[in-house]
Order: sequence, then C-alpha cells, then structure tokens
Amino acid sequence: MGERSGIRYHKVAPRISWLLIKAFFWRLREKYIIRDFHPLVFFYAFGFIATLAASCSASSRSRNRIGGNAVSVGTVVLIALLLISGSQFTLFAMWFDMESNKDLR
Repeated sequence: MGERSGIRYHKVAPRISWLLIKAFFWRLREKYIIRDFHPLVFFYAFGFIATLAASCSASSRSRNRIGGNAVSVGTVVLIALLLISGSQFTLFAMWFDMESNKDLR
C-alpha cells in the first residue's frame, strides 16, 4: 500500500510545538514591539496571565475540594471571571493581529 513513516509523534510533536511557540514570541517582539508598537502585545500578555492565573487557581481549589474543604461561591466566580476575561483578551489580540495583517492575504 505504501511506505510506513518512521516519524515518532511523541518525539516530533514537542519539538515542533516548541518551534511554533518560539516563532510566535519572536514575531510578537519583532513586529509589534521593535518595528512598530501595537497594543495587541498587552492583550496577549493580559490574556495569558489571566488564563494562567485562572488555571492555577482552579487546580488549587479543585485539590482543596477533593481534600474535603469547602470552596466559596465568590472563589468560583472569580475563577470564572479570570478565565472568561483571559479568553476575551486573547481573542481580541488575535483579532487585532488578523486586522493588522489583512494586506498579506
């Protein structure tokens, strides 16, 4: 039927992911900070920070809940707010990025 690939996905996927992440941050730095400043850098930063904070807080609260401790409603609302705002910041940054690259189509 054809040749079998010798690619080991568990070895290749992390390397390619690392290259894509590195290229993404290089492009942000070169295009939107050094060459011509654009506020979408702040949107990406706030989005990543809020999403990371929500994820860490949610995992911590989940461990507490599994351990038998109660989690307040305010904490759950704060985690949801962080997650939603982080997602919105990231989506707005992507939208700004697409708008600033419209001429490349």
